[in-house]
Amino acid sequence: MPILLLHGLMGSARTWGDQVAWLRGYGHVYTFDAAGHGRAAPAELTTEAFVADLAAATAPITEPMVVIGHSMGGLHGWVFAAQYPRRVRALVVEDIAPDFTGRTAQHWAAMIDAWPQPFPDERAVLDFFGPVAGRYFLNSFEHGPDGYRLHGSVATFRDISEEWGTRDFWAQWRAVRAPVLLIEGEFTITPEGQMRQMAAEHADADYVRIPDSGHLVHDDQPARYRAEVERFLRRVLGR
Repeated sequence: MPILLLHGLMGSARTWGDQVAWLRGYGHVYTFDAAGHGRAAPAELTTEAFVADLAAATAPITEPMVVIGHSMGGLHGWVFAAQYPRRVRALVVEDIAPDFTGRTAQHWAAMIDAWPQPFPDERAVLDFFGPVAGRYFLNSFEHGPDGYRLHGSVATFRDISEEWGTRDFWAQWRAVRAPVLLIEGEFTITPEGQMRQMAAEHADADYVRIPDSGHLVHDDQPARYRAEVERFLRRVLGR
């Protein structure tokens, strides 16, 4: 069975490194670098354009997939599941919600522009971001002769996030028919109550809020994350 891992904004396929080994016990694991993250961005920075890119890249996978997504990857995962229901067997969505309307990424983008890039070495990245986010960025940044730097344009990352402030994705969520596991961090970035509402509006959704975790739940609380995902996989795969 194919298992597809989708990373979050400013992440990369490598941010799933600690999960790949145990997920291989459930199927063939595929990782994926979203467009604009170390490769060309779509001409239009819409969720639909990113999902079209994902659909084209995974077209050779003919068996229905378990799609596991964090943040932006979770959103792309459920929009993909809504558009291509026969290609998704089950879905895991980590710490993302359908409606961020009204929010802006302008201040966040200005903060990123002020990062002291390039970071000269691993220690500098970990000191600046802390051990959890630091490891996330070490697994995402480009590493060149002068050190570590972003693997995409700040303007691209900003505009991806800005789109989420202009619309909601409830219709796409309500179109998902695959079984779903919704994982929310205690210190979430999502609007309060939305992930619980997602579960309430889906006929086959499990919801869990994991204590002592921020947005990077799978890195903050890897043992609890693994336990919840394995429980879900055993249920949907009949093991």
